[in-house]
Amino acid sequence: MDLERVDRITAGAVGEPGERTFFLQARQGDRSVTILVEKEQVELLGTSILEILATVGRETGEGPPSEELGLEPPLEPLWRAGRLSIGYAEERDLMLLEIEELVELEDEPEDEQDEAHDVETESTPATETDVPEPDRVRLWATREQMFALARHGAAVAERGRPRCRFCGNPIDPEGHMCPAMNGHRETAER
Repeated sequence: MDLERVDRITAGAVGEPGERTFFLQARQGDRSVTILVEKEQVELLGTSILEILATVGRETGEGPPSEELGLEPPLEPLWRAGRLSIGYAEERDLMLLEIEELVELEDEPEDEQDEAHDVETESTPATETDVPEPDRVRLWATREQMFALARHGAAVAERGRPRCRFCGNPIDPEGHMCPAMNGHRETAER
């Protein structure tokens, strides 16, 4: 699916900190798309957008304010994102976000694997073409829209659990076992 020059692009989360579900959402006219993503993908996407904008060499406006970037119903994702790719097309002065579906291979039980192996040796071996081709969504947006997405995505991600100053992992209300403390303390505070 391609959305040329989206009217709106945003990221958001639903749920309580520690149990939130994250989404990327875009709209062009009456066509909209919602994709399930991980918090880390939202954070890395924002960082990548800022890195690209720093190299463009053009002044980028603020884009829409965060108040206008909430998720729109219905929150019915097409699928879960696997790989996100971002780039800038100088000739179009637009940024491209390509989202690829996460395709998980089903694990076969060991007994079935042995049988499958025997079948493969007798006939054609399994190839990469046996793996289903992931769906892709391509979203074209202005630099200002992407800058607003980066800013808003960072704010959404930050609303979660606080991070440990030693290891960077999220801290639950009870604290957490910090690997950076190397077993010298049971919990690490903020």
